[in-house]
Amino acid sequence: MSERLKIAITKGRLLDKSVELFEGAGLDCAPIKDPGRRLVHSLPNYPLDAVLAKAPDVITYVEHGVCDLGIVGKDTILEKGGSFYEVLDLGFGRCRFALAVKQGSDFFGTYKTRRVASKYPEVTRAFFAQKGMDVDIIKIEGSVELAPILNLTDAIVDIVETGATLKANGLVPIEDVAPVSARLIVNTASMKLYKDQIADFIARCEGELEKRK
Repeated sequence: MSERLKIAITKGRLLDKSVELFEGAGLDCAPIKDPGRRLVHSLPNYPLDAVLAKAPDVITYVEHGVCDLGIVGKDTILEKGGSFYEVLDLGFGRCRFALAVKQGSDFFGTYKTRRVASKYPEVTRAFFAQKGMDVDIIKIEGSVELAPILNLTDAIVDIVETGATLKANGLVPIEDVAPVSARLIVNTASMKLYKDQIADFIARCEGELEKRK
């Protein structure tokens, strides 16, 4: 394994969980755990360099081949898309996309064109296209729960973990849209060029995930 692979990892909670996974698989993650201002970190006992990035950029780096692998949430994959292999569900960062409305409202019981707010317009568009429904989608960058509260929209599509934020704002989930968790992705060319090295890394991750079951 002379060639050092590069893996882009989403910063934040997914990074912490990724480090736990790597350490369980026998990788020394000391440089990542004390990163300072550096954004690229070489693991001392394994030919892998970790690149710390924002979620959408993880996909960009992997798709363009400057990173061989990436760890990113399924939410970002569904919204951004791209050309790469999605090879492993890492099992952490679990939540879901859900359609939510104000308590007591009947979203489906009208023939008018409904308006839906979301930070994830592509996920929302695909969901309603599968249903054959025509909706107006409004992208919201901040707290999407405000849109139905202020009567801007009839519903929202957002990531839900416990549902506490929805409940606190008088909203209820009425339908699941898609499950979300962290995924391991691989650049298509790298999968061929570094097949054995990538297979070894995937096997290490799979072995650790199996131990956790």
